[in-house]
Amino acid sequence: MKTNDQWWKKSVVYQIYPRSFNDSNGDGIGDIQGIIEKLDYLKLLGVDVIWLSPIYDSPNDDNGYDIRNYQAIMNEFGTMADFDRMLAELHKREMKLVMDLVVNHTSDEHEWFVQSKNSKDNPYRDYYFWRKGNDGKEPNNWGSVFSGSAWQYDETTEEYFLHLFSKKQPDLNWENPKLREEVYQMMKFWLDKGIDGFRMDVINMISKQANLPDGEQSDGQLYGDGGQYFMNGPRIHEFLQEMNHEVLSNYPIMTVGEMPGATPEDAKKYTDPDRKEVNMIFTFEHMDLDSAPGGKWNLKPLNLVDLKENLTKWQTALHNKGWNSLYWNNHDQPRIVSRFGNDGEYRLESAKMLAACLHFMQGTPYIYQGEEIGMTNVKFESLEDYRDIETINMYNERKALGYTHEEIMTSIYVKGRDNARTPMQWDDSEHGGFTSGTPWIKVNPRYKEINVKKALGDSESIFYFYQKLIGLRKEMDIVIEGDFQLLLKDHPALFAYERKWQDESLLVLCNFSADVLVIEDKQLVNRIPKYTVILSNYEVGKPTTLRPYEAVVLKK
Repeated sequence: MKTNDQWWKKSVVYQIYPRSFNDSNGDGIGDIQGIIEKLDYLKLLGVDVIWLSPIYDSPNDDNGYDIRNYQAIMNEFGTMADFDRMLAELHKREMKLVMDLVVNHTSDEHEWFVQSKNSKDNPYRDYYFWRKGNDGKEPNNWGSVFSGSAWQYDETTEEYFLHLFSKKQPDLNWENPKLREEVYQMMKFWLDKGIDGFRMDVINMISKQANLPDGEQSDGQLYGDGGQYFMNGPRIHEFLQEMNHEVLSNYPIMTVGEMPGATPEDAKKYTDPDRKEVNMIFTFEHMDLDSAPGGKWNLKPLNLVDLKENLTKWQTALHNKGWNSLYWNNHDQPRIVSRFGNDGEYRLESAKMLAACLHFMQGTPYIYQGEEIGMTNVKFESLEDYRDIETINMYNERKALGYTHEEIMTSIYVKGRDNARTPMQWDDSEHGGFTSGTPWIKVNPRYKEINVKKALGDSESIFYFYQKLIGLRKEMDIVIEGDFQLLLKDHPALFAYERKWQDESLLVLCNFSADVLVIEDKQLVNRIPKYTVILSNYEVGKPTTLRPYEAVVLKK
């Protein structure tokens, strides 16, 4: 098995959203010292790699994804000395650190942009996209991911700059070789400190089609969809191969690219080791299956057959060609137990079932803070309790279009990013033990019932189920190497698949419903007795009759 130089294949990654993880000094904001305090907890869970959302100096328009200085630490989080200590403490525990690399855009307060907007002949002008207006309007019809136009007018030089996200996040122009060289030097700064890799924020947006043409505009839409012109753009593979050659290939690290709009065919190119780009990518397709046409805020129930078809497509397309990343949750996604599971009566069972379903697939699993204790979505009644710029902008835009408060809040309860950003629930004391002060965003009211202290005191908790999953992954090469075959693809409630490698076989059976499910497929029923149950989220029963949200993993 080729994992010495590909150590990330056997790793399990845990994502920390620092602002909401653990506050050590009572200012209501999580910090680096707070992370250090909890490293033994993460070691107990069994994860090998910590992925840290941005901790760089930032004005915080988009919670740190708007970077003002790539080589300084945000004051609220601590100092560079704190960072160095955290890295040392992680390595002491034989854990690795992956940093967020945000180089599609900077903050508008970054020195490059401050210089860039000074004058048209400034040396930094071409670090960003500046364009004249088009008949007194924006240069094209693209909409921002965070609502509104993707262009902002600047009076200093009477031109517009491009921002695919917030207007305080101007897009960098990767066509400029000087800019690319500066980015590579910054990456080396962190790698030379000893970090173990990068998660690359919207990295497949760094190459835009040069003439920035109008996007297709649907009826009722305020803006055109320019995605085909800025996702997986004309020079993206060239840029990533250059980055790999100049920086990444010189360090024994892991890289994962966040790539909205990437297909399995794209992913094969991005992750094929022979092409020397990145190790794996984050796909979004399975996260869009409960969205109706018109974007993520338009809701529809999940159809399990669609989910099975999608995950199978990725499993089979990348087998022996590239590598998958496996995730249900992150800082941009709502809590999976509330989304594809049942966060009421069957919270424990469905959280464990979703974990087992994902972790026995081929790829590197990512656990998002709180997922391991079954944290749920939150329903704040007032918009004032929300902090996410995407959510607030969407609310205002939809209100102007005539949606009711109740309609918009229903979408926020299901899909808002703040579902993932409420503070980590450590115990049942005030604010869930996250802070002794006032938290930057309210704690989920369910913290009394759902918290780490309670989970650690219960041998049947979701936490110990995740610990078991991580242990099994490390013991069983079949999880890393085996192929993937979906069984009973049209069954509306059963997600069943088989993994095979050499003379071994794994069978994973997951009931995605609150009903008792009797497996009636004769072929499968006849095969099951030849297997031994190695994991279940109930007391072991009869694998051909699955209880609500039951997961059974069998081995032969």
